[in-house]
Amino acid sequence: MRTETNRSTALREEIEALRHMTVGQLKDKYRDVFGESSRSNHKQFLFRRIAWRMQANAYGGLSERARRRALEIANDADLRIRAPKNFLKEDLDETRTIEARVAPTEDPRLPMPGTELLRRYRGKDVVVRVREDGFEYSGQIHRSLSSAVRQATGTPWNGFAFFGLGGKPGRKHGSHQ
Repeated sequence: MRTETNRSTALREEIEALRHMTVGQLKDKYRDVFGESSRSNHKQFLFRRIAWRMQANAYGGLSERARRRALEIANDADLRIRAPKNFLKEDLDETRTIEARVAPTEDPRLPMPGTELLRRYRGKDVVVRVREDGFEYSGQIHRSLSSAVRQATGTPWNGFAFFGLGGKPGRKHGSHQ
């Protein structure tokens, strides 16, 4: 147990010494630890990689099962880091293309359809009705609450902020507590 503590302390001190190294020194240490040079000049990246490898060497790295699984994933034929050079020049392979629309989810900040939102703005009442298919103001249907408020006020407002929807409970519009 005592040698384990000494080894752990020595490793911790060695890793702590990495923090005070220059990028050039870290690149040399990287070459020593990994057996190859690094193209990176990012000090934090080099520090983290070297510290990880030193700990893996001292305490053991990945299990054999994890190494095999990582190799399986890496050898997967569909794995790509970059798109092929002719990606946008060729027609898409229809057998590998799927088109689907995702149904929009209801925004939890909005009241139920049929609810009228009311706010007095510059001496006039702004009333917007929440509908299944959007928002109604002055007989026109808008896709967004902000669009309806923009038509009502002539100013680009966030619709939720204008009506005080979605804020903190108990907080009134315009108050900053």
